[in-house]
Amino acid sequence: MKSSDIPGFFAKAEDLNLDDYILLDYYFECVGDPKEASAHLCSEQSTAQWKRVDVDEDFRDEFGAKVLQLEIKDKLNDISYPVQHNAKGDVYACYAKIAHPHRNFGAKLPNLISAVCGEGTFFTPGIPIIKLLDIHFPQSFLAEFEGPKFGISGIREILQVHDRPIFFGVIKPNIGLSPEPFSKIGYQSWLGGLDIAKDDEMLGDMEWSPVSERSKLLGAARKKAESETGRPKIYLANITDEVDRLIELHDTVVKNGANALLVNATPVGLSAARMLRKHTQVPIIAHFPFIASFSRMERYGVHSRVFTKFQRLAGFDSIIMPGFGKRMMTPESEVKANVEACLEEMGNIKPVLPVPGGSDWAGTLKLVYEKVGSIDFGFVPGRGIFGHPMGPAAGAKSINQAWQAISKNIAIEEYAKTHPELQTAIDVFGKN
Repeated sequence: MKSSDIPGFFAKAEDLNLDDYILLDYYFECVGDPKEASAHLCSEQSTAQWKRVDVDEDFRDEFGAKVLQLEIKDKLNDISYPVQHNAKGDVYACYAKIAHPHRNFGAKLPNLISAVCGEGTFFTPGIPIIKLLDIHFPQSFLAEFEGPKFGISGIREILQVHDRPIFFGVIKPNIGLSPEPFSKIGYQSWLGGLDIAKDDEMLGDMEWSPVSERSKLLGAARKKAESETGRPKIYLANITDEVDRLIELHDTVVKNGANALLVNATPVGLSAARMLRKHTQVPIIAHFPFIASFSRMERYGVHSRVFTKFQRLAGFDSIIMPGFGKRMMTPESEVKANVEACLEEMGNIKPVLPVPGGSDWAGTLKLVYEKVGSIDFGFVPGRGIFGHPMGPAAGAKSINQAWQAISKNIAIEEYAKTHPELQTAIDVFGKN
């Protein structure tokens, strides 16, 4: 790029109509001049060639991405990761805020992602290391999306739970169990006070557990549990599959009594989820397979909160995400950023229920509650309920007993003295 071309990719925010732009926060490491590198970044993801040969025109004004802010954070000895490149020069760690005109892709998730996370971003000359840290949408763009049908308030209304977190449970064993025993332990967990019993994200429509049979048994068990407890319940059926089967599987499980759907958002695709949202009349809940592949490296890829915002756009009502447990290998700040991305104001897009999970049990409920900072979250044990020695009903009771202790400001160890389900959970899971 000629030095005279670089200013065409820079602008001041006050000189733009920001309703026409999506704002992107990038960290990058460049080899050579940071200003030229950031101009290349804008060029590659928008108007890589902004005029025809021998024609007096320039598309950058309307269609070019623009650097609004460039901060050189540090001079480095070398790039953070051994990425092959042929650039030469000093290495700089930089932060850039870029305004990208959304007329370039419109309200289409595949096209949006192709622009801000695609070839133009990750193959920019002179920038071997880059991470999309955050994305911000103007109301003019958000208005083109329907967003969640239910969100937090809708899920709470279905369950008639307004004064505490929503209690999920991952039915275990998750793989290998046939539908009949699977449904029986799901039923027991509902009797114990669980709100939502769910298929594991890896449990699909398998020959040893057909989703048609599984959903029929769990749907009946849910209704029976509702009748016996006097409380609404949700069976969360996993319909993750090939895209051309989603509607068919949706119709089958909903007819059979499933009243929420689990979809592995990234493997299935956000556009497919958006299609499903337009078809369904029950909540859709996202799970996080594949996202860590993009987000785990601190200085490369895409921050997971960007995926959280994409999932809200696609229409998910709740988002299961890596939680605070050490097994999840996710910094606390990142978990909190994802929770905030579920709850923050986002134009006409409803807030969605964050479900930070991973190796939880009754004893971790207080920690999750304190770190989230409100009751607007889902708590999702697996073995903490279904591995409880007294059975799934007792496992679910232990979660409710832990919340009773929290709400009464009593230590769970003290509360457990008169609540054997909670005491057993402490004895078994508290040692891990």
